Amino acid sequence: MGRAGTSTSAGRAAAAVRELILRGEFAPGDRLGEAELAERLGMSRTPIREALSRLAAEGLVETTPNRGSRVTSWSVEELADVFHLRSTIEPRLTSLAAAAATTAEIDELGAMAERMVVVGSPGPDQDLDSLVPLNRDFHERLVTIAAAPALAVALAGAVRAPIVLRNFHTYDVASLRRSLGHHLEIVAAMRAEDPEWAGAVMAAHIRNARAVMVRAARDAAAHAARQPQEDTR
Repeated sequence: MGRAGTSTSAGRAAAAVRELILRGEFAPGDRLGEAELAERLGMSRTPIREALSRLAAEGLVETTPNRGSRVTSWSVEELADVFHLRSTIEPRLTSLAAAAATTAEIDELGAMAERMVVVGSPGPDQDLDSLVPLNRDFHERLVTIAAAPALAVALAGAVRAPIVLRNFHTYDVASLRRSLGHHLEIVAAMRAEDPEWAGAVMAAHIRNARAVMVRAARDAAAHAARQPQEDTR
């Protein structure tokens, strides 16, 4: 296979592994074995190796000499920094989207927000795994509508940490209801042609997510710190 073919295969492999990570098939810290991924994706190890290098450059994967690759883990401090960056950039993008969106685009976002309420609301029909891609699509759609490439690039790396963590399962009922309501309110602000309102709701939305995710990361860190002591008992 020529260089162009290898590059194309590596691109497909990177897209496939990225999607597996973002869907939560692999958790932070999970090992990404080249042989296992090659078998799973029906590819040779060469494009998998290049794909992992690309994902490392994106910040999704950590590669250590002689130890292989793992899904990137985030400390409490790093996660807090990520949300600080998001709270700086994403409300601005949402305000720009609110100012630029067409009626059809607002309707599309409204349908997404309503669907998230259906699948995410507590009850027997709750499907938090289906909520993950819907949430991602909603946020990505806002970025596309905003049409601000420099801000979009700055945001791209920051959004991946909480998406990788993906834990709507860690949300308590009140935090989850707030999150679902924020999407609906952002759409309402867009219908009202009020970019400042839309941006303010996105800021609250990110702070809500930050509170949940940072708390979960602190709990996980505390559990990990206790584990060696518990194992020696």
